[in-house]
Amino acid sequence: MAKPQINVDIKPRGTASAYVATSFDEGKEALAKEGYRIISLQENARLRMQEGKDAFVSQNGNWTREGVLYVPGKGKYLTKNSPIMANAKQATDCHRKGEDFYLTAEQVEQSLDGAVELTGKSIPTNGFGSSDIAVYAFGEEAQKYGDFLKEAKITEMPVYLASMENKPFARQIWFRSLGGWSELYGDGRLLDSDYGVRGVQDSAEGTVAKKGEVYTPAQMEKALKELGFPGVSKGLVEKLRTFN
Repeated sequence: MAKPQINVDIKPRGTASAYVATSFDEGKEALAKEGYRIISLQENARLRMQEGKDAFVSQNGNWTREGVLYVPGKGKYLTKNSPIMANAKQATDCHRKGEDFYLTAEQVEQSLDGAVELTGKSIPTNGFGSSDIAVYAFGEEAQKYGDFLKEAKITEMPVYLASMENKPFARQIWFRSLGGWSELYGDGRLLDSDYGVRGVQDSAEGTVAKKGEVYTPAQMEKALKELGFPGVSKGLVEKLRTFN
């Protein structure tokens, strides 16, 4: 099988981003080998605003790190702790067989932590700032992204969900393009498709970025203060950057 081709279409300006047109499991692995992590909805929205409505990242959809939980007797939830992220190959293989990725009670409990319930109703872009779902997805920039969509003639963001089953399962969020109204698509059993996986990588301009863990200077400074070493974070950052 040919090695997936990674395309770095957004160069470092605080955050670099790349996409790869392959299945979710293969894309996640290929991106990780190059130091990228799967993009979040908030990072995705930020890049769209940064690059503009006509940029590739805005005109094409991609998988994000968020997922949708379907829990019988409870509801449907958007989670930042998608169990698919830790089980990418298993979940993708389920979709290859036309099956869902069913969850254990422990996976449900872990993934529900902090999650927000979904109704399946579209969210007006002029109300992103007051929508629990939009704020959960896009953070403090929710209304700013809503205004960005309004300028692109998008008045509401659809949320598509699958039907409930008799066992809990998860689907990953596909973040559709502006041509698809920036839809949150949690309906598809399509992880095996080659639609596209997007990753991000913090540049040295804003963070210390290594192939493993990534920490911001602010996080390092806080940690050093708590450890009793205030004032050394700047020197440590500069020293770590020499190891690249």
